[in-house]
Amino acid sequence: MLKLFVVLAAFCNMLSAQTLQGVIDIHAHCDPDDRPRSIDAIDLAKLARDRGMRGLVLKNHSEPTESVAYLVRKVVPGIEIFGGIALNRPVGGVNPAAVERMVRVKGGWGRVVWMPTFDAENQVRYSKESRPYVSVAKDGALLPEVREVIALIAKNKLTLATGHSSPEEDLLLVREGRRAGVESIVVTHAMLPPVGMNVQQMREAAGMGAYIEFVYNALIGPAKAFDIPEYAQAIRAVGPERCILSSDLGQAGNPLHPDGFEAFFAALRGQGFSVQEIEQMAKVNPAKLLGL
Repeated sequence: MLKLFVVLAAFCNMLSAQTLQGVIDIHAHCDPDDRPRSIDAIDLAKLARDRGMRGLVLKNHSEPTESVAYLVRKVVPGIEIFGGIALNRPVGGVNPAAVERMVRVKGGWGRVVWMPTFDAENQVRYSKESRPYVSVAKDGALLPEVREVIALIAKNKLTLATGHSSPEEDLLLVREGRRAGVESIVVTHAMLPPVGMNVQQMREAAGMGAYIEFVYNALIGPAKAFDIPEYAQAIRAVGPERCILSSDLGQAGNPLHPDGFEAFFAALRGQGFSVQEIEQMAKVNPAKLLGL
């Protein structure tokens, strides 16, 4: 009888971990975009809502998404939709005026400011490309415009995301964010190249109050960079209380976002993570990050 009870308890634990009820994806790519995507923002919001998810943060490398979030909320009630701005060259790089504009857009659904991603100096150098880039630091110090943007993030209670900056730049950004009074900071897919933080660096960022993001996209497809045991080891070292699970999906040919989460959760369960730990990383921590 005891053996049967243990088996049933494990089965119930497995089933409950599979639910997407309350999950928030802080890293969701979708159309309209300037590169192939698997689904548009309206259809993604409907799908996520119908699968029980609580919210999405729409991310675009080239354009702000707060206006898209406003419109999607009108069309698809019953799910929290947010946008943000990635400080790449199309918006003028690290441009305080662009951040101020996002804050003023009706609805106030622009919540995340990503430091440069595809146009980041670290990304361009990593990719060995010969093209203009956007810097966040020089000689070990953040640039004045970066500090100005961080001050705006603090003033408007936004979330600072570190983008595709280097580990050293990430730590500078987190440190300045905390000094300036930013309450919500996330290190964007910290392990994934071109960021490539090691465990010690992730622990240092987490120790300063940042959340460390782990994305499912890093485990699959042409962008695969890791196997799940490597992720699991890093999450254990940082601690689930300072980690966020997100999809970074939307690429043509990859699973849709809810399917990716279910596969992500199953893989983590296979590494011994509990239902509560997964919910902490996929539900509780993202909600805290967005001030929900």
